Amino acid sequence: MLLLGIESSCDETAAAVLAEGPRVVSSVVASQLDTHAKYGGVVPELASREHLRAIVPVVAEAMEKASARYPDLAAIAVTEGPGLVGSLLVGLTFAKSLAMAHRLPLIAVNHLEGHIHAVVMEARADGFEIELPAVALVASGGHTHLFTVEPEYRYTLLGRTRDDAAGEAYDKVAKLLGFGYPGGPVIDQLAPHGNPTAFPFTFAKMKGNTLDFSFSGMKTAVLRWFEARDLSAGLSARRALLKHTPRPSVDEWLAVTPRETLDLLASFQHAVVRELLRRAHQAVESTAARALIVSGGVASNRGLRAAATERALGCPVFFPTPALSTDNAAMIAAAAFPKFHRRDFADFSLKAQAGLTLA
Repeated sequence: MLLLGIESSCDETAAAVLAEGPRVVSSVVASQLDTHAKYGGVVPELASREHLRAIVPVVAEAMEKASARYPDLAAIAVTEGPGLVGSLLVGLTFAKSLAMAHRLPLIAVNHLEGHIHAVVMEARADGFEIELPAVALVASGGHTHLFTVEPEYRYTLLGRTRDDAAGEAYDKVAKLLGFGYPGGPVIDQLAPHGNPTAFPFTFAKMKGNTLDFSFSGMKTAVLRWFEARDLSAGLSARRALLKHTPRPSVDEWLAVTPRETLDLLASFQHAVVRELLRRAHQAVESTAARALIVSGGVASNRGLRAAATERALGCPVFFPTPALSTDNAAMIAAAAFPKFHRRDFADFSLKAQAGLTLA
């Protein structure tokens, strides 16, 4: 049995074909990184236009790589939300058209659930069945959520960010310091070259739900350190480097980045990672979870992965591979398999839901 998955919630146009298991047969992702980098972040209207250009060839390539024809498919899965509404509409409209034309069932998938199923799928392929109940930390440029994952894949929201998402904070700090967009990978690459305890960060004390996150204070602290310590040295050089080299190497960044700025990057990453794992550990303890699932784009952060293996979190910790950490359609199809077996199909009145919640 084969399922086609389609994902277009933000700035990646993706399609994948998965077999029962689930197992990835093909996965294609068209990135819009170069389109948005010059603006320092995702521009929704440009994202929608790029999806329109890419959706047909991306789906065709995924089908071709899988050596699949539409009569071979059992269903088509598509991201319903959350995300940018214009971007969601492109994938959703195309998926509905395909399902209608080929008389295939349509399966609506929550983007956040897709990130969780990416981890479940890869763990199963490696011979590990993640024990439930589990805690899932979904951290990306648009989301930072903690969920319980119960049997039958039922979810309860435990906590979420009250302001910036973790990945968003990375991007804003990188932009402030002249490292361009996206900021997460650059900070992660440069953090090992600095002192993670050079700049002390304080954590927000959350009133109400203590499992909620807040990252805006860390972003503001970086700004204050930047102004107070006059860390502008190298800033113009970094901006000039970006104009001539869209994706500088680590050595190129190091050549235009003073030691104190590297210390600030390392301290910022150390603080974000510590906050993510502190809340996740607290969630594991309060729910007696048997596993911790870490997913989303921030899950590819090497500092986070290293800290999670070094710190005793009270249960096994599962990460996706970097390829399935960022947005992709394989995770959407993976999340659709349980829905297919429950005959949980959507009708053609399905609408994009930019603010869709998982629990």
